[in-house]
Amino acid sequence: MSSYQPRSLALLGSTGSIGTQTLDVVRAHPGRFLVVALTAQRNADLLVAQAREFRPAVVVIGDEAQYATVREALTDQPETQVMTGLDALAEAAARPDVDVVLTALVGYAGLLPTIAALKAGKTIALANKETLVVAGQLVTRLARQSGSAIYPVDSEHSAIFQCLVGEEPNSVEKIILTASGGPFRGRSAQELATVTKAQALKHPNWDMGAKITIDSASLMNKGLEVIEAKWLFGLTDEQIEVVVHPQSIIHSLVQFTDGSLKAQLGLPDMKLPIQYALGYPERLPNNFPRFSFLDYPQLTFERPDGDTFRNLPLAFEAMRRGGNAPCVLNAANEVAVAAFLRDQIGFLQLPDVVENCLARVSYLAEPSLDDYVHTDAETRRVASELVK
Repeated sequence: MSSYQPRSLALLGSTGSIGTQTLDVVRAHPGRFLVVALTAQRNADLLVAQAREFRPAVVVIGDEAQYATVREALTDQPETQVMTGLDALAEAAARPDVDVVLTALVGYAGLLPTIAALKAGKTIALANKETLVVAGQLVTRLARQSGSAIYPVDSEHSAIFQCLVGEEPNSVEKIILTASGGPFRGRSAQELATVTKAQALKHPNWDMGAKITIDSASLMNKGLEVIEAKWLFGLTDEQIEVVVHPQSIIHSLVQFTDGSLKAQLGLPDMKLPIQYALGYPERLPNNFPRFSFLDYPQLTFERPDGDTFRNLPLAFEAMRRGGNAPCVLNAANEVAVAAFLRDQIGFLQLPDVVENCLARVSYLAEPSLDDYVHTDAETRRVASELVK
């Protein structure tokens, strides 16, 4: 048994792709981590199974209709309190017995619990990029005020983070985020007009949830990552570049003021950035498959096709406008992706919805938290009308 104190975790979104892989990392390092809180939106069965295995102090089921089911299933586990609702999510994230909050919630839902955790001074392992997309200026200011660290869990941002360890911030000339290009790389707009939901959900390299997989296919995921990177690493708009790298081996790069480049490489496996964020500053050992250059004799790179995949330039435009524009971008995209997954709109309509909302929703240069909440609601209303 180790002599060190285990790091206590609140895992927000424990039943999703990132959440379940995080628990794989916890299982692989017994004694290193103590699971204090688990939350899920609606997957009650898996949440109960996780609670039985890890016996946390609290579980939160977001869907209030399933509260009674979860509470009843855990009546013989009195050490675990069962809660429900958004306030309970924030309360779990801010618990005094939590060291690290891993936010693996999907979309805008991650913002308010992350803010609660930051106000409580927690270390954040951030898998919810939308938090920084929607309110990057506010979130990073709160982190500075509370002394909270934000460690990225996205593979691309983890790569940048790893490349920057030991470097002076003012030595960075630019960062280069790599993109796989998704399942439709090289397709024309004419070809994209007829793609199906099933085709869009088949990512060539990564196993992810439905929302992020569609975002990857439309290049919106890379656009969101561009905005997230700006706030995570304190960059100007001009310091961020995107390059398509179909093999997903180089996860991202940093170019320094002397012209040298650092890159972080590895096989595509989300458990590696998860483990790095949870264990930082230590590198924890693992038995993941190892990369060999002999298996990948060619690593290729190309310019992203912003004319066909319009979400990426729209994200750059929203970042440059600043204010509440990235909040509009995110909310419009969430509504559009949900509509696409319900077969209400076609693939090429995804950027149309986003572009229309950016043009129609009121622009605010210096939004408050309430302004972000109202912008999100207004954008969803406008976008919902567009996808009817």
